[in-house]
Amino acid sequence: MKFDLHTHNEMCGHALGTIEDYIKAGIANDLQVIGISDHTPYFHSEEDHPYPGITMPRKDFAFYVEEVLRLKKKYEDQIKVLLGIESDFFPTHSGVYQENLLKHPFDYVIGSVHFVDDVSIFKKSRWDGLTQTEKVKTKETYFNLIEQSAKSGMFQILGHIDAMKGFYPEFSAIEIDTLDQTLQVIGESNVAIEINTSGKTKDCGGWYPSDEILERALFHKVAVTFGSDAHKPERVGDEFEEVRLKLKEIGFKEWCYYSGKQRQIVQI
Repeated sequence: MKFDLHTHNEMCGHALGTIEDYIKAGIANDLQVIGISDHTPYFHSEEDHPYPGITMPRKDFAFYVEEVLRLKKKYEDQIKVLLGIESDFFPTHSGVYQENLLKHPFDYVIGSVHFVDDVSIFKKSRWDGLTQTEKVKTKETYFNLIEQSAKSGMFQILGHIDAMKGFYPEFSAIEIDTLDQTLQVIGESNVAIEINTSGKTKDCGGWYPSDEILERALFHKVAVTFGSDAHKPERVGDEFEEVRLKLKEIGFKEWCYYSGKQRQIVQI
């Protein structure tokens, strides 16, 4: 079975193509399951659309849900369409996100940490001038936020858990003592992590997370799933088979997708 749970569309302002374009791409690429998971609005902001080009406006959120559900019905004989969403994790604002997400019948919610100390994880210049001690602290803070997101109960999937390496490949070489603790918490919290192939489009040139993290995740009995993080339809399902073979090589026996927030096991 082929599936892809992480896809975006033009509603977020930085992806190409309509929701339907991604569903059609899934069908063309022989997927049996496709999840639509665009970025949530910034629910914690008083403005409807504080950062155009990053997320959808709050006023479009209900339409997003309605459109995915409409297309789910339209294409039910060709592919299983899942209503997903990718939500930022802000510990101090988790309540308002939870409130808004629980209003709709999501099949799953991807929780992603995009900001550390109020700075984007993808801002390469954030590392300029930092001492090694400060770099370690930044990485520890990042994984602590991921750990908190796992324990929050808000998410079925954690998104791209080492994406901070995206435009700073040196990130992977920063040694911290807390990674195994984070993976243990993820495993105990019964949430999955995604193997996200969009890292190949960034400076790091590889998937999220690294093979090393996946090996340690297996030890901690962390569930895994697949997401291309496609921002254009032609990337739907990108490198699915390569990821499947790598997981099998590492020792994983199964991966999963979610329907009605219930984990569906797929043998590797």
